[in-house]
Parts: sequence; C-alpha cells; structure tokens
Amino acid sequence: MNFWKKIRPKIILFHLFFWVAVWFFFYYFFSYNSDDILYVTWFSSCLLPVTMMVTYFVVYFLIPKYLLTKAYIKFALYSFYTLVFSSYLIVLVIYGCLIFLLAFNISVMPPMSKNFLFILMLVFLVSGVISFVSLLNHNFKTVSRNKELENKILATQLQLKEQELHYLKMQIHPHFLFNTLNTIYGFAIRQSKQTPEIILKLSNLLDYILYQVNKPKVSLKEEVLHIREYIELEKIRFQDTLRVIFKSTDIDENIMIAPMLLIPFIENAFKHGSLEEGFLRIEIMISVSDNQLQFVVKNSFLGEDENGEKKTGIGLENIRKRLELHYKENYRLSIHQTEKWYTAELSIFNLNLQQNG
Repeated sequence: MNFWKKIRPKIILFHLFFWVAVWFFFYYFFSYNSDDILYVTWFSSCLLPVTMMVTYFVVYFLIPKYLLTKAYIKFALYSFYTLVFSSYLIVLVIYGCLIFLLAFNISVMPPMSKNFLFILMLVFLVSGVISFVSLLNHNFKTVSRNKELENKILATQLQLKEQELHYLKMQIHPHFLFNTLNTIYGFAIRQSKQTPEIILKLSNLLDYILYQVNKPKVSLKEEVLHIREYIELEKIRFQDTLRVIFKSTDIDENIMIAPMLLIPFIENAFKHGSLEEGFLRIEIMISVSDNQLQFVVKNSFLGEDENGEKKTGIGLENIRKRLELHYKENYRLSIHQTEKWYTAELSIFNLNLQQNG
C-alpha cells in the first residue's frame, strides 16, 4: 500500500508529534469542569487510537481508492460504515472508562466525556482536517506533475521543431549553390570578363546563406539587400533578356524575419520563369506596414514544360514547412497563375510578435 511506502523516519517523527498534539487537544477539552486528571488522561489516551485508526483509514484507504478514483457511491457507503464502526468504538471507550475507572459512578464523570455526539464530532474533526490537508497535498502534487509533464512535452516539441527547421535550412544550401555554380560554370566556359564579378557577388551571398541561415531570425532589411544582390547576379547571367521590376518600401532594421525565407521565391522565379517575346519578366514587391509584411513575386510563365508538367519550384514545399513552423496561423501564402504570369503572394502578420518565435 502507499501508506507503507511513505513510512520514513522524518514522516514517523512528524506523525508522532502531531498525535501528541492531538492528545493534548483532547485532554484540554475533556478536563473542562473536571479535576479528575487520572480519568481525563486515560480517556484521552483511549480515544486517541480510535481517532488515529479512523484518520489513517480515511486518508490512506477511502480517499485514494474511492474518492480520487471517482467511485463516489462506494466512498459514501464505506464512509457510512466507518462512521458506524467508529461510533461503536467510541461507545466502548466511554463505557470502558466509566466501568474500570469510575466503577460506573456516572455522577463524577467529567461532563465533556459524557456527550457522545461531541466526542464523535471531535474525532471526525481531526480526521476531516487531516483528510482536507491530504487532498490539498494530492492536488498540489498532481498539478506539479502535470506541469512538469507539460514542460517536458513542450521541450520535446521545441526540440523536434528546431531539428526540423535545421533540416529544412540545410536543404537550402545545395539547392541554391547548385543553381549559382551552374551560372559561374557557364561564364567560365565562355571565359567571360564578368566571371570575377559574379564570384564576388556570389561570395557575399554564400556568406549570408552559410552563416546567417543558422540564426533564428535576421533583419528583413538584410534579406532584402541580398535579394538585390541575387537579382544583380542574375542580370549578369541573363544579359539583355531580363526585365526586372523591384519595389521595396523603406524597412526598419529592427524588423526581423526567418533567414532565407524570401530568396527561394526569387530563385524559383528566375529558374522556372519563361521567356515571353524574348524576355524573362519578373516583378517583385516588398512592403512592411503596421507590423505586416506583404511580399509578391511574379514571373512570366507559359504554363507547362516540354514534358507537360507544371513548373513548380523544388523549394516550395520547404518554404511552406518553414512558414508553418515559424509563423503558424500567422501567415497567408497563395500561389496562382494566369495565362502569362505565375504569382506568389506572401503575407506575414504581427512581425514584431514573431521576433522571439
């Protein structure tokens, strides 16, 4: 039983002091208007074991087995049995002390020890107080365990979230590098004089994606700066076949965003965009107002590729997962296409509230 598991020296000592205090409590009440110290001492001493038995039975058996398990009918039934049995024991104590200590001379019996209902209430007062304290202690421990379990679950979820984010971020590296290195390879084959310029711009971008991507948040202004560098890099590659319109409002340096969240949209626009009338047309709009980011990327689009499959960026699923992890229920992403345009629109709400997310 749980009772035996809880027996420790400190607990035994505490219980001992408590029951000694209860004995003095009984002695105080029963000695009222009585000078028979011997009788009061024996009566209090005989009543104490009855009180202890009732209290331990209620606290360590009735409450955990029936009350806490919500078996209320059985709890009420056994509580009634306990009341009847304890009443019987109290009557035995009263008559036993009366017979053996007073030779059945009821006239000299202390007045407080004659009142059966008073004695019964006194016994169950002690038992009730201990039971109430026991229930409070149980509730406190239950709340503490639940809180500890909840914290463990949250910590596990956070760890899984961080691992998934790390995995998704690491996917950015080969995807981006593959496309950019292909560009450098093409210029190197042609022995273009612009190859050093491309490598320099690429080095800035590599510094960003290799080091900044591991941070939980980066400045949105910095993300926009690297978008401009990426566009300049692509302008060198596309030469006169590229038409880019880039619009951005003035952005506060304190506005933060998940790293490499916007650049993949730009990359997909360049990679999967179609030449229309000899030009790849791309339109980009970034604005921040009232802690809300509005980001729109449009590229010219002719529908399906030569295999009849829709052109979708391989990083789109990655982006959706990262948005869900960083800005769950606080963003809106819509992808739609018309006859000549493929458009991605992203809105992130309450940017300041997400800085610690």
